[in-house]
Amino acid sequence: MTTQVIVAGAGPVGLLTAALLDAADVRVEVFERNEGPSKHSKATTMHPRTLEVLATVETVGGRRLAEVLVDHGTPVSSTHFAVLPDRLDYSGLDTPFPFVLLIAQADTERFLADHLRWRGVPVHYGQAVWGWEKTDSGLRVRVGDRARTAAYLVGADGAHSRVREQASIPFPGVPPTMVGFVADVELADPPLVARQVWHRDTGYVSAVPMQGGVWRLFGAEPADTGLTSEQVRQRQAMPLGLEELRATLRRVAATDFGLRAASWISRASDSTRRAARYRSGRVLLAGDAAHVHLPAGGQGLNAGLQDAANLAWKLAAEIHGWAPAQLIDGAFCYEHERRHVAEQLMANTLAQGVLMHTFTAGGKALRDLVSDLISRGGDTAEELAGWLSGLSLSYPQPEGTHPLVGTRAPDLPLTDGGTLHQALRHDRYLLLDLTPDSGLAELGSAHIDVRAAPSPSGTWSALRAVLVRPDGYIAHATGSTDPLNLATTLAQWTTATGAIPTAAQELQLQIVMFVVASATSA
Repeated sequence: MTTQVIVAGAGPVGLLTAALLDAADVRVEVFERNEGPSKHSKATTMHPRTLEVLATVETVGGRRLAEVLVDHGTPVSSTHFAVLPDRLDYSGLDTPFPFVLLIAQADTERFLADHLRWRGVPVHYGQAVWGWEKTDSGLRVRVGDRARTAAYLVGADGAHSRVREQASIPFPGVPPTMVGFVADVELADPPLVARQVWHRDTGYVSAVPMQGGVWRLFGAEPADTGLTSEQVRQRQAMPLGLEELRATLRRVAATDFGLRAASWISRASDSTRRAARYRSGRVLLAGDAAHVHLPAGGQGLNAGLQDAANLAWKLAAEIHGWAPAQLIDGAFCYEHERRHVAEQLMANTLAQGVLMHTFTAGGKALRDLVSDLISRGGDTAEELAGWLSGLSLSYPQPEGTHPLVGTRAPDLPLTDGGTLHQALRHDRYLLLDLTPDSGLAELGSAHIDVRAAPSPSGTWSALRAVLVRPDGYIAHATGSTDPLNLATTLAQWTTATGAIPTAAQELQLQIVMFVVASATSA
C-alpha cells in the first residue's frame, strides 16, 4: 500500500503524530536518523492535558495509553513554576488526571513505539530524511540512500530539523543568554522529596526523583547567565563531567547529595525560537522542529504532543477529502492555532527564565513576591496552573463565534455511559446533544458521532448542542434547537470547500427537512 504520510523523527512527537494519523485511518511510516530509540530523557514531565489526549488512544487489550503511562510513572499533585518555593496545586483541577506525571521520555517513547508496533505502523531507525522533491501527486522523499513517495511529510526531527532547513523556513527568535546543566544521576544521600535550592550568590539546583532510583538534576550558576550567544555556544560545546557536576552542586547547594554515578549529563540554554511557518505546501513541522525554549515547567514535550494532536486529525481530514478550507489554511488551521500557542509558551518560559536566572537582590525580591502570590491561591495560582497543565489553553476565537469556541471541552458524563473524552474519535467530531429529548440523533453522519448528555450547570446550562473536535476542543456551541441551522453548520465543518455533497450528507439534509416539516405541521 502507498504511504500517505512520512514522519521524520521517532521522538515522542513523531511517534504520537503517527499513532493519531493511524487512528484516523491514514497510512503512515516513521523514519528516524538514530540507530535506535534514545536512552536519554530530555523531558520527564507530563501535564494533565497531554494525558487527556493520550487517553483517547486505545492500545493493546483495550487499555488507553494514558493508563499505561500512569501505571509506569509517578503522579505528583503539585508542580513548580520557575523553581519557586511555593508550588502550584493540581489536585483540584477539573480533569481525570489532576496531577503531574513524572516519567522518563525514553519510557514514553518506548510505550508509543510498542503501540505502533502492535498497530503495524512501520518505524525505521537508522534512516534519516534528507530532503524531497515535489511530484504531480505529492512528494518524493529522500530517505537514507533511497527515495520514498508520500502525499505529505511531517518534520518532527528536533530543534536542528533538516526538514525545516530543506523547506527554507526561517527559525527566528531570542538569542540565548545562559547555559545550565541537566543530568540523570544516582545519589547516595538524596533528599527525602523533590528539592529546589535557589541562592542569589551561588545559583540554583533542582533535584527530582524519577523511577528506578534515578534523580533528575538541573540548575545554573550566576557566572553562566548574562552571556552572549557566542559565549553560550562555547559553553555548550564544553563537555560536562561527573567531577565538575559534583563541584557545581557543592557550590550551589553546599552538598553533592552523595553523587556517585550519572547515566546522562548535558548542558541546556534558554534559546527561544519559533518557525516562521508551520507548513510549506505538503510539508509540516511539529514539536522542537517548530519551536524551542527554556525547558521551564516541563512544557516542551507537552507542547509538542499537543502539536501532534492538533495536526493529525486535520491532516487526516485533508487526506480523506472532507476538510473544509478553514481547517487547511483558514482560521482553524494547524499553523494558525499552534503558532498562537507557541507565542504564549515562549512568553511564559522567558518570564520564568527571568525569575530563575536573575541572581540579584531585585531578582530575589521578585521571586519572593510571585511565590507569595502562588501560596495564597486565587486567580494568580489558578492562571499559572492553567498555563502549565494545559487545561486553560484556548485557540483564537473568530469574530462572531460562541465564547466557548476554541476552548477545551470538559470531560462531561454521557447519558448512555462513559464520558466525553472517552467518546472522542480521531476521524470524526462528537456532537454533544444537550436537548431534553435527545432530539439531535438524526444529525449523525460518517464524520459526526452524536451522544446525549445531561444538561450541565453554569456556563453550559443554556446550550443545546456542542460540536467537539477530535482533539477535544469546541468547534461550535449553540443554545438553538433549529435542526436546519445546525445541519448547515455541521456541513460547513465536514465538507471540503467547493465539494459536491456526498450521499450521506444529502440524506442527512433530507432527514433534517423531514424533521422540520413534521414539527411545522404539528
